Amino acid sequence: MTMEILTPRDVPLGGLRAMTVRRTLPQRQRTLIGAWCFVDHYGPDRVFESGGMDVPPHPHTGLQTASWLFEGEIEHRDSAGNHAMVRPGELNLMTAGSGISHSERTTTSADILAGIQLWIALPDQSRFTDAGFEHYAPPLIEGPGWRARVFLGSLLGDSSPVRTHTPL
Repeated sequence: MTMEILTPRDVPLGGLRAMTVRRTLPQRQRTLIGAWCFVDHYGPDRVFESGGMDVPPHPHTGLQTASWLFEGEIEHRDSAGNHAMVRPGELNLMTAGSGISHSERTTTSADILAGIQLWIALPDQSRFTDAGFEHYAPPLIEGPGWRARVFLGSLLGDSSPVRTHTPL
């Protein structure tokens, strides 16, 4: 088996006081890994120094975004009328499908912001599905010497109810 190491690059999220994400995908030599088409990691950043996340409304089609935080709080709003807070230990999964616009902003209660956002390319048969949004707080599962939360997919008999359109 050949191992390929992908080095993330810094990408500002726009604006004068733009927060920077470390983007591992896409890259010139590797645009996808399975259905994953974007992999962004951000933080930990002090919100008053970085400006936090302040992404104004913008459109998406043909994909899903999976967002979860390690620290902080983000407010999500979208054109389908969904409004939710993302907090550590919770998942927001937005299905763009045939089209949705959304915004993401750090809340005033967040001092530190750290998290990841993964973009999932929808397969052809689901590319124009209805737009949707799911917010899920998975329970903590534990075993000898480990703890986990199942955000997507399954682990040791525990499954996330969040629907993806492709196996992950």
